Parts: sequence; C-alpha cells; structure tokens
Amino acid sequence: MDIFYHPHMDREIESLIERIHPPRVCIDNDSCRECTVVKVDSANKHGILLEMVQVLTDLDLIISRSYISSDGGWFMDVFHVTDQAGKKLTDETLMLHIQQKLCTTRRKGNISSDEDDETTSEPYGCDGPHSLQNTALEMTGLDRPGLLSEIAAVLAELGCTVTSGMAWTHNDRAACIIYVEDALKAGPIKDPIRLGHVQEQLQNVVEAHGDIGERKSVRLRNLAAGRTHTERRLHQLMYADRDYESCRACHGESSGEHKKGCDGTHVSVSRCKDKGYWVVNVRSRDRPKLLFDTVCVLTDLHYVVFHAAIRSKSSMAEQEYFIKHAVAGACLDEESERQKLILCLIAAIERRVSHVRLIPPTIKGLRVDIRTKNRTGLLSNVTRVFRENGLSVSRVEIGTQGDNAVGSFFVTDCSGQQVNPNIAELVRQECGGTVFTDHKSPYRVPKSSSSSLLAMDETTNNLVAKPIVSIGNMLWSQIERLSGSFGSIRS
Repeated sequence: MDIFYHPHMDREIESLIERIHPPRVCIDNDSCRECTVVKVDSANKHGILLEMVQVLTDLDLIISRSYISSDGGWFMDVFHVTDQAGKKLTDETLMLHIQQKLCTTRRKGNISSDEDDETTSEPYGCDGPHSLQNTALEMTGLDRPGLLSEIAAVLAELGCTVTSGMAWTHNDRAACIIYVEDALKAGPIKDPIRLGHVQEQLQNVVEAHGDIGERKSVRLRNLAAGRTHTERRLHQLMYADRDYESCRACHGESSGEHKKGCDGTHVSVSRCKDKGYWVVNVRSRDRPKLLFDTVCVLTDLHYVVFHAAIRSKSSMAEQEYFIKHAVAGACLDEESERQKLILCLIAAIERRVSHVRLIPPTIKGLRVDIRTKNRTGLLSNVTRVFRENGLSVSRVEIGTQGDNAVGSFFVTDCSGQQVNPNIAELVRQECGGTVFTDHKSPYRVPKSSSSSLLAMDETTNNLVAKPIVSIGNMLWSQIERLSGSFGSIRS
C-alpha cells in the first residue's frame, strides 16, 4: 500500500518548532575554490525550498549546484552560488543580507500558494512593495503583434501611470502583470467605478482580435500586503492559460542518450518503489533562474520535494528530484498525469527564453534596454515604436529606480527577418534617456567548478553522454559530509 504525504500541521505547533529550532544559515567561502557555499538548516514546511531559491535568484545569484534533503521534519539545503560575473561573493553586506533574508523568509513564509495570490511582491532592487502602492493588471490571452502597445496606450489614455511590470509569451500565448497608479495623485486607483471602466476597456483590447470562445482573462485590482512573487505569479497565469498543452517533449534514445545535435529539454518521470518516491530527471540548457522556474512548477502542482540534486557545467544542467504529491491519494500512476508534469516542466523552462531558437541556440531578435525619466505614457511610446517598425515584444521587464524608468524589452521581427539595428536610436529619439541593445544569449552563464554528467566533444561539437550515475545516489554522502559544517559567516 502506498503512503502519501499530507503536509498538515497546526500553525501553533509549527510556530513552536520554529522558535525551538530557528533556521541556521552559513555562508562559506572556504570549502569551495570557485563558489560561495550557502547552507540552510531549518525545520521543514511545504514550500520552503521555493522560498530559499527565490531569495537567491532575486539577488541575481547564479546557482551552479545544489543538494536538498527534507525527509521528515527537518530541511537542509546546500547551494553553490556565484555572482553574475562568475565570482565568489565577497561583499560582507550582501552576505549578511542573504543570511538575514533567508531567516526572515523562513519565519514569515513569504511565498503563498496559488490559492493565496492576492498580492505580488517587489523584485529586489526596485522601490518599495507594489502591494502597498499600486493597482495591478493581470492579463492572459492570445499573443499577437502590438498587443502590449495597445494595452499601454489604453492605460495612458485613461490616466494610469505604469510603475513596473513583466510580460512573457510562450506557444502563442501571452501573460502580463502590470502595476499602475493614478497619474493625477500617486497611489492606487481606489474608485471601484473607475477600476471597472479601465478593466472593461482593457478587455476590449484583448478580445479585439480573438475568436469566439478564445481563452482570455483580464483582471484589475488593488492589492493588500503581499506575499506572491511576480515571476511565480506569471508561471501560475500561464499554467492556468494552459500554454503547456502545445509543448513538445524532447525524447532521447531508449538508452537515455541524446540524439545527435540535440540540446533541447529532456524530462523523465520514473518510480522509486523502495522509498515510495517518484523520480523526476530534467536535462536542459543552463541559464539563470532555471532552478527557480522548475521548483515553481513542482510547488504549484502540489508536489513535495523530499530530496534533490542539481548540477551544471558549461551549457547544460542536470536536475534530479525525489517527489511525492502533497494531497493524500493523488499520485503519478496514470500516464496522463506523468505526461502533464513533463509538459508543465518543459513549459516552465521555455517561458523565460521564448525569444530563443534552441536548435541552433540563436537569438531570434534582440534585447533593448532603456533608462529614462519616468512619465505617464512612456510604455505606450516605447512599444508604439516597436509596433510601427514591425517588431513583436516577446518578453518585458520594467520598473522604476527613483524618478527613472528602467526596462528590458526582448523584441523579434514579425516577418522573421533581422531586427532593424537602428531601433535603439528610434527609441531614444522618442523617449530620450539611455538606450542599449544586446544580442547575448540568455544561456551564457558563468563557468562553475561543479562536475557535470556531460562532456563536449570538441571535434564534432556534439554532446556525448558519459556513463550516467544517478545524482541522487551521490546526494546522501554530500548531505552527510556537509550536515556538521554549519557555523557563522566565514569570508
């Protein structure tokens, strides 16, 4: 008979455990030559892994290796991290901030489930929490050229100033979260009649080119004190919009080796009958925030990660998870459930890099970075330049720093041609400030000292698999070796 994990504990008992066993965080610069090792030791609870990963990724740290163990009532995680330049962490202030943030996050439980998504918290480095200042627009629907430009134009016309936001596109679907405030008086739009009018106008934009019965959603609301992370919420919106249904699993040979020239995303789900776990193996091109995107899906689908090992080197990443479903009686025995999990993981990995062609791994467009004085209608002006020059926006990250607006726009040419190299100058003429373009691949990450299961054959430039040993088999020795090494920060 299978035994299912049901993560229910009285909140008072959980709080007592946390007071008796407060989280311990060690930041170690001695044990690894090229990486800083962050070790977290804490009482366990559902979702804690995602909380830890979010703290590190919000600080733009690169996680090159991780070992996770949370069987029973205790959680222990080890992260090998570097900065964006591939260097160890040396800033004492940053290391103290990481330590405090991990402990604070553990005690407060900053990440909510998809049922408790009333707010969205500010990414690290931006001004103040959105949830205390702004009204939020959440939209999903069919992607098309000019959609963001039309939404931004309506917001500007109705007197809404955009303060920050994110938008992703994937498999011809689009999702965005845009934070706005009243252009006349700073702060959220509190008049329910005006909120309803703005939402109605935005719904007209989204429905303008869609077929009858087309999936779409527009939601405009004021947010209370928040816990849900913006990027996690985007994953939830795209999952609810079923973008994963159009994903294609990339299957290797029956031996587990990849086909010649294939560096796509490979996901497998198998049964570990001895321990009652399901084992999920993910192999994909490495990039920043890959671990966060993967753990988001597992958490939002109510899978509990009991053990995991993640490693990367060069351009490839290997992830292995030992999971059970959090709901008693639910499991992956049905083939349809296993396929759904596989497609959801593939979708989560692809959403952030939908502007990249995997085979060969080349950029289909370019990134346009801007920094200029913030004002009402700025987003409308920028996206109108893109639309008038035949460009489609595939991904957006915008925010404010003081009085300035900063943002990155990932654009592609609607006709499949190269993006006009003068687009930066055209945006600069329209909006002023500083504008740069970037052709770098998002898959280029700093080299790490971690081992990999893969080697690059330099003569053929093809991936050749070495004899594979399950990462999970090596997890136990690593955890045992590191479990006694918690202490204070050492630099």
